[in-house]
Amino acid sequence: MPGGRLTQQERQQIALGVADGLAYAEIARRLDRPTSTITREVTRNGGPAGYRADLAQRSTERRTHRRRQAAPRAGQAPQLAHGRDPEAVREYEEMFTTFFMASGLPKISARVLVSLYTTDTGTLTASELVQRLEVSPASISKAISFLDNQGLVRRERDERRRERYIVDDDVFYQSTIASARASDQLAETARQGVNVLGPDTPAAVRLENIARFLDFITETIMRAAEQAREILYVKAEPPADTTAKPGSDRG
Repeated sequence: MPGGRLTQQERQQIALGVADGLAYAEIARRLDRPTSTITREVTRNGGPAGYRADLAQRSTERRTHRRRQAAPRAGQAPQLAHGRDPEAVREYEEMFTTFFMASGLPKISARVLVSLYTTDTGTLTASELVQRLEVSPASISKAISFLDNQGLVRRERDERRRERYIVDDDVFYQSTIASARASDQLAETARQGVNVLGPDTPAAVRLENIARFLDFITETIMRAAEQAREILYVKAEPPADTTAKPGSDRG
């Protein structure tokens, strides 16, 4: 399987495949590339409806040029915590961002969320996000508002009264519960249509089936979320000291 960055010719083949409606997996098979590479390439360059090989190539060249300009001088390579490889971290963050974008998140919101997930503390301020992502404060504010409305981050004030944005176990739990509740509301709305359209009509039967399906899914998700919270998020307690004290086995 070839490594390295996509070539101009490969991008042209991707564009043709997208135009023909081929699945990303099929395009990847023809190019002998991972499916994730094709998904990331198309998502970051306009999506299926807007992907163009020439624009994607120029965009990649601009990103490469910016990275070279920003690269530290020899002997001044950035040191990341825990001995992490900066290039591997950057590639992973790009892949993670592409996943969130493919799931429907706006680009800046996806980048903010990835920054929070990949930060050891799980928390950053607006100014830290501006510096990290090199975008405007207004862009960060808009992204945080979107993520907050989706229940994907929470806000706190630190000791310096700065607003901090946080992702942790409880945020993910709350987001899952919020999604389940939205499905529950959709089920209730669908069920209301049964009486409006007539209980014995095909449309009403369809709506009732939708409601029953969502009822089952919602109940399953909420039960699983509660169980996961209790089992997975319990902090491990230190093992009990079972070392016998001298003379403890004596009568």
